[in-house]
Amino acid sequence: MKFKLLAIFLFITSTTFAQTDRKLTQQLNDAVKGFHGQVGIYVQNLKTGKTAAINADTLFPTASMIKVSIQCGLMDKIEKGEMQYNQKLVYRDSLLYKGEDILGSFKDKDTVQLSKVALLMITMSDNTASTWLQKLVGGDYINNWLQQNGFKVMRVNSRVPGREAIRSIYGWGVSTPFEMCRLFTMIRQGKAVSPAASERMSRNMARIYWDEKALSQIPTYVQTISKQGAVDAAKSETVLVNAPHGDYVFSIMTNHNADQRWVPDNEASVLIKKISALLWHYFEPGSNWKPAEGMDKYMKNE
Repeated sequence: MKFKLLAIFLFITSTTFAQTDRKLTQQLNDAVKGFHGQVGIYVQNLKTGKTAAINADTLFPTASMIKVSIQCGLMDKIEKGEMQYNQKLVYRDSLLYKGEDILGSFKDKDTVQLSKVALLMITMSDNTASTWLQKLVGGDYINNWLQQNGFKVMRVNSRVPGREAIRSIYGWGVSTPFEMCRLFTMIRQGKAVSPAASERMSRNMARIYWDEKALSQIPTYVQTISKQGAVDAAKSETVLVNAPHGDYVFSIMTNHNADQRWVPDNEASVLIKKISALLWHYFEPGSNWKPAEGMDKYMKNE
């Protein structure tokens, strides 16, 4: 019995160590040295299963990345027949989330298809669209879906009774880099809600407008699904890359950032670009691709 237990222990231990990409982990640790804030990173090569992590189980504000979970809750209701993807919605001025959102420019009683609101939430990260869909689906419903699907900490905080205290710390949503990557992987593998719902979500997440950070360091001919999140003190991004030699997924989350400027050379934004470029060339070492000279002037999305 003792020998059997020892064999099981050695197998689990060797498997765990085999899954850790030590070389990549070291490169990531070198890349984040000197960053003036808190950083969490999780990376997984979905072909080999190997991972690299820095504070991957630490809680971070998601900011707009939580909208991917709102999308999952919406798709779950559609899957159950409680909502329709092409149903008409009536916009009301009371839904306005102040800012520069496209949906916020609508007039009271204008109609719009739910599908377009969902696309705006993901593609443009439209806050008015996002809070509207969260209201329609229900924050508790979204969090229950997350819990039922094995997410231990990822949750919507804002406008959800009982989560006021954690909202005061983390804002709209909270997650870890690991759980962000897990959700993206579920969507990529057709395991979020249903294969059809996952495919619809993937199509939306492949049309991201905010492509000036991590996505700018990945060739345009390579498909990605992604979501970005940013507030003054926390800027983050999660991306799944359909790379030639195998898919990989990564999440870079930051918090308590000293540099809170909304400019292209913000320290966290630069770090996200740096890590994305590092990962592309690590997983595709034969690639000579790099952003075209002069691209900076075309990447001013703010």
